[in-house]
Amino acid sequence: MINSKALLIGIGIYIITHIMTWFQLNGQFFSEWFKNNNFILALFGIPISLLYIWGTKYCYEGFDGLIWPGRFIGFACGMVVFSLLASYIMGEGITGKTGVSLGLALALVSVQIFWK
Repeated sequence: MINSKALLIGIGIYIITHIMTWFQLNGQFFSEWFKNNNFILALFGIPISLLYIWGTKYCYEGFDGLIWPGRFIGFACGMVVFSLLASYIMGEGITGKTGVSLGLALALVSVQIFWK
């Protein structure tokens, strides 16, 4: 039985964490501060790790003790966040290949949520 509240919390945490991770890793390509402060950015690994742990915990609870569905949810959130930020901030549009990949990510999540 899916616990919708826990699942939504887990998805929200994953989205926030993937945004933080995207900036931590890719900020160097558009910001001198990010490029020149690698050590400070590395310190953000601690809160990012904690958020990934909490996102996993809530997805685990949301899927009634199963770990695979949460893994696919985390993957799909990362794909969507990455593609949106790469498009908006880096100007890398969503190509056909990226669109198909996003569609597959959506299919993965749909199978985990709706297939009983």
